[in-house]
Amino acid sequence: MRYLITGTAGFIGFHLARRLLEDGHEVVGYDGMTAYYNLKLKEARHAALGQFDAFRPVIGRLEDRSLLSETARAARPDVIVHLAAQAGVRYSLENPQAYLDSNLVGSWNVLELAKELEVKHLLLASTSSIYGANPTVPFHETDRADEPLTFYAATKKGMEMMGHSYAHLYKVPTTAFRFFTVYGPWGRPDMALFKFVSAMLEDQEIEIYGEGKMSRDFTYIDDLVEAILRLSAVPPNEDNRITDPAGIDTLSHQGPFRVVNIGGGNPVGLLDFVETIEQIIGRPARRKMLPMQKGDVPRTFASPALLKGLTGYSPSTPLSVGVRAFVDWYMDARAYL
Repeated sequence: MRYLITGTAGFIGFHLARRLLEDGHEVVGYDGMTAYYNLKLKEARHAALGQFDAFRPVIGRLEDRSLLSETARAARPDVIVHLAAQAGVRYSLENPQAYLDSNLVGSWNVLELAKELEVKHLLLASTSSIYGANPTVPFHETDRADEPLTFYAATKKGMEMMGHSYAHLYKVPTTAFRFFTVYGPWGRPDMALFKFVSAMLEDQEIEIYGEGKMSRDFTYIDDLVEAILRLSAVPPNEDNRITDPAGIDTLSHQGPFRVVNIGGGNPVGLLDFVETIEQIIGRPARRKMLPMQKGDVPRTFASPALLKGLTGYSPSTPLSVGVRAFVDWYMDARAYL
């Protein structure tokens, strides 16, 4: 099949594109190569994808509708996976304009293309941040999610709503997947695992917010990719509506649109996370305990029931396995980071 993926120089986009290419598909990757974090890492990801003849990269911003449209028409994709976005919960406090431009305007441009090209399936990357500080756990897709704590989360919720309207108006089969604290090799430098490992190997302090009382539903990157691939084969329609008594399906009654969590439902305390890193690296962390940051949520906790009902799959890689894989990669990658 032919795939158009936005954000192939990013962490998730790189892994998804590599898996698709290994499986024999064609991938056109569209990425803005923004300087939000180390460009060398982004360039290394694209260089690794460049080893596949079926990969074609295009460098451009989502807001550049002309280039994005030209790229999509040339790619003639069967499936679009929209991963590119301005990421980062905390950075949204500093530069909300970047989130407005990329996550709302850019996502609207992608929706227009999906409508024009009549793709078989459009998949939109959303986030667990949408649930905010929801006190009820685990987080179900049917939970009310109208109180985002950051502008980042608000833009992702807005993207979901725009996606629903296009699915209703133009019958674009659309799945928005909400991922939960994704980690693994080639991860982002602004994420906790990267920052902690880097600091600990240099015998520097690590900053632990919320006095270490937070917990996260960590999702290993390979599990996320597997879930996306399985979801891509289940475009939302009445033929695959789940009619269980619990009412877990989010398939809209107004159009081919569905929201799905991608998380294993196994939250880990922040201090347990740090201890896992310590065990793998073989040295203790110098811990600097800090209060909760503005916009942070105390916990994330996915219900994987809908994902499992649709695909028969849910993330299950143990944290120790995933962290070790990251550390092994990091030790080799430090030369060019």
